[in-house]
Amino acid sequence: MDLNTGEIAWRVPLGGATGAWNLGGSMVTAGGLVFIGGTNDSRFRAFDAQDGKQLWETPLEASGYATPMTYVGTKTKKQFVVIAAGGGGFLSKHGVVSDVLAAYALP
Repeated sequence: MDLNTGEIAWRVPLGGATGAWNLGGSMVTAGGLVFIGGTNDSRFRAFDAQDGKQLWETPLEASGYATPMTYVGTKTKKQFVVIAAGGGGFLSKHGVVSDVLAAYALP
């Protein structure tokens, strides 16, 4: 959403060409990256907040039905993005369950 105009800035299918269920929220960084992992295809994605272009995707051990978090390492001063990848549930594509907390450092 363009918060200045109230208009939808962009739309993209989430989880492949036709889209997938979304069971988690998104998170936007100050650098303009939108992270989301709430699909049933066990993927974690980053989009450009300006135009919606997918910039990055990685597999998770299970679906990340959660809202991503971010923090800055006290020693490294690097920003990390974290998502809980628990999977499971009736919408889970493969029924995979996990207890992983996956963290990724931003460049």
